[in-house]
Amino acid sequence: MKLKNIAIVAHVDHGKTTLIDEIFKQSGLYRDHQNIEERVMDSGELEKERGITITAKNCAFHWNDCRINLLDTPGHADFGGEVERSIMMVDGVVLLVDAAEGPLPQTRFVLTKAVEAGLKIAVVINKVDRDDQRIEEVETEIEDLFLEIIDLTGKSDYDLDIPIFYGSGRDGYISKDSKLRSGNLHPFLDFLSSDFFPSPQVDEKAEFQLLVTNLSYSNYLGTLAIGRITRGSVKVNEQAHWIGAEKSQNFKVSSVQVFEGLDQVNVQEAFAGEIVILSGLDHVNIGDTICSIQQKEALPRIEVDPPTVSVSVSVNTSPLAGKEGEYLTSRKLEDFLKIAVRKNVSLQYTATDDPKVFNLKARGELQIAIVFEEIRRQGYELMISRPSVITQTDENGQELEPFERVVLDIPSESTGVITEKLAQRKGKMEAMQKVGSDRTRMEFTIPSRGLIGYRSTFLTDTKGQGLISSYFVGYLPSAGKIVSRVNGALIADRAGKTTLYALYHLLSSGRQFVGVGEQVYEGMVVGESSRSNDLNLNVCREKHVSSVRTAGKDENMVLPSLPERNLEWALDWIDDDEWVEVTPQNIRIRKKALAANQRSVVR
Repeated sequence: MKLKNIAIVAHVDHGKTTLIDEIFKQSGLYRDHQNIEERVMDSGELEKERGITITAKNCAFHWNDCRINLLDTPGHADFGGEVERSIMMVDGVVLLVDAAEGPLPQTRFVLTKAVEAGLKIAVVINKVDRDDQRIEEVETEIEDLFLEIIDLTGKSDYDLDIPIFYGSGRDGYISKDSKLRSGNLHPFLDFLSSDFFPSPQVDEKAEFQLLVTNLSYSNYLGTLAIGRITRGSVKVNEQAHWIGAEKSQNFKVSSVQVFEGLDQVNVQEAFAGEIVILSGLDHVNIGDTICSIQQKEALPRIEVDPPTVSVSVSVNTSPLAGKEGEYLTSRKLEDFLKIAVRKNVSLQYTATDDPKVFNLKARGELQIAIVFEEIRRQGYELMISRPSVITQTDENGQELEPFERVVLDIPSESTGVITEKLAQRKGKMEAMQKVGSDRTRMEFTIPSRGLIGYRSTFLTDTKGQGLISSYFVGYLPSAGKIVSRVNGALIADRAGKTTLYALYHLLSSGRQFVGVGEQVYEGMVVGESSRSNDLNLNVCREKHVSSVRTAGKDENMVLPSLPERNLEWALDWIDDDEWVEVTPQNIRIRKKALAANQRSVVR
């Protein structure tokens, strides 16, 4: 049986996971009347909640005389490390592009990596049933993007004879006819199993060798190493050799599994080209090599783009510490960070001079928020600082900082306010064009720190109708000072529970973050001030008790709705002198110095 290893890549929300659902249905993977959930590849709890893919996942199905290993990859730029790892396991890439939005930043990122690796690429223009589809323009944009990437990478000999398909993954049809609005996926499945995508070019007779590109865990088998066999074969219970970053050792392969549909099935032997799951070694890391004991050769370790953002992470030292979480110590926190870094090559962590504080480096704010949302749900309490960019110094001693190209798809009436806000954050407009009748696409080059805390402002300015995405362009000379937050904070001046009476009479001070009956402490941030300086307030004040009452007076006190207090909101809002306090039950913001006499209200 022929074997194909193919990755599906696209920008976020262009339909990768929905298309894979339809491929499973039409390839005969499911039994009749089987209960099928939507976006089945988004198996994580956070993935289901947010509707995005966070980690790359493998699956396999059969079509004609071919077995196809399919990789579903994340579409958000913060999870680019997952895409880079996936590309190392495949021989071909299917690129999905939205028929209305066209190619966006993550499209450029994954295409660059695929062209550099010399992979065969096919394009599917998805969602052709949209009312605002612009298929011909999108085709031109894709062709221009390919030419631009080939010029950028210097791959002048790359074969630009790239097949383009059209269809709707949601409605289950793809074909070569751009006018067709019905049918099935069979023409596309026939293409996947054809000779366009090459079978793995490997040597089955040589000694066994595999590069670990992913990790998983089983309660029965322990740590699972996932990767593609580059040569030779591996059998259950045979001796193999592990080569890590600093040491190596022999071990016994306790099980060999391959992907079958969404499941993993045990096999006695797997051959070169196959993506396998091996167990028998607990301390394996991504980038390690597993090979035969006869020929101990290490493969080049996985190199991904470096992280650009870092945060300080501390054990919880607030007055409410220990009341809501199970894991409170620095040792437990460090154990979790070690596991997170092992599973994701784009994360790095280091210890600091303070034994309670660690430094975590990542690709962006969203990746940081996802890591700490996972740790929070496992019962941990901790505190997180404001994200800061990782700078470099050139040979002349000049400070360099990371810059990004940000692409905004917005309603045309929002262009003025968006240009003004990005100019304040040192953004420089590079391009602007109309998209359809009432939308505009704008491109800016901006320091990465200028985007920290901007996304919530962007959604407000575009009334929730804007799309924002970015990609890393490199390190450039520092752009100078950027004001992170204009307004000050409203800070509780004592411990206690908030009252309706106090909150109602403080509405003129600014926007509030806490509701009635919440526990607060001195130094906890309870809102955003309407002025530039901080303001200490008594939010626990009760109404004076007297014998004189006005009937119905208290019932007239109505408070405005509160913002959704999630991690992304908190990391966007805080300033350098504040912590985000994270517990399994609450997200709070506090000052680093809690006592009012130890901090200034002037910002």
